[in-house]
Amino acid sequence: MVRTSVIGCGNMGGALIEGLSSAGGHTVIACDLDPDALEAVAEYATRTTAETAEAADADVIVVAVKPDIVGAVLEELDLSPEQTLVSIAAGVPTDFLEARTDANVVRLMPNLAARTRNMAAAVTGEEIPDDVRILLDDVGEYVEVEEAQMDVATAVNGSGPAFVFYLIQAMTNAGVAGGLDPEDARVLAAQTFKGAAETVLRSDGELDGLIDAVCSPKGTTIEGMEVLRDSVADEAVAGAVQAAEERSAELATDG
Repeated sequence: MVRTSVIGCGNMGGALIEGLSSAGGHTVIACDLDPDALEAVAEYATRTTAETAEAADADVIVVAVKPDIVGAVLEELDLSPEQTLVSIAAGVPTDFLEARTDANVVRLMPNLAARTRNMAAAVTGEEIPDDVRILLDDVGEYVEVEEAQMDVATAVNGSGPAFVFYLIQAMTNAGVAGGLDPEDARVLAAQTFKGAAETVLRSDGELDGLIDAVCSPKGTTIEGMEVLRDSVADEAVAGAVQAAEERSAELATDG
């Protein structure tokens, strides 16, 4: 059993707590100064507290607060080298964290799908302990990257869900415009993304090959793909990722 605390029970911290609760077998302390935030996660946490010192009594301490207050939180945490500090603050580099704690430092960029144990995450650190691997395995999939890749990882999997929601909305709206019931269109669009993503994860093939497998000659899909290939859709997506990556890098210097 991994003893874990989560400091900051907003959207991302709350999603991690809920996902770990669903997985079972975890002791999770939820810490936040906001009583409403603690109330929202109380049913998923082993216990809740507003005291940072209580949150420090864990094997893994997840700091899930806004980047500009990470330093202040670390000043209140007295951790040992046997403990692991996991920061999910975008743009806060490892050297900043290591200078402010004796704990082993791991940077993590998760996303909100941790709530349903479908998280995509990027993680970096000099040593990723087994305790952290267990936590990540229980709430989704993760990849290990270099520190220099964390900004682009933040853009792809951290900001990425919003980009996917946008595309699901666009497909939903197109279905409604064609006469589908709005809820039916929403279910069809969302489930299509879910199924397509699962197909990608289970396949060793190239994405172009998966596209071709759906495109029968002179069929409906190839007609739609020709529109996409003649558009700037890929450039727009790449631009969104680049903008998010650049903002992640800026966060490192904003504070």
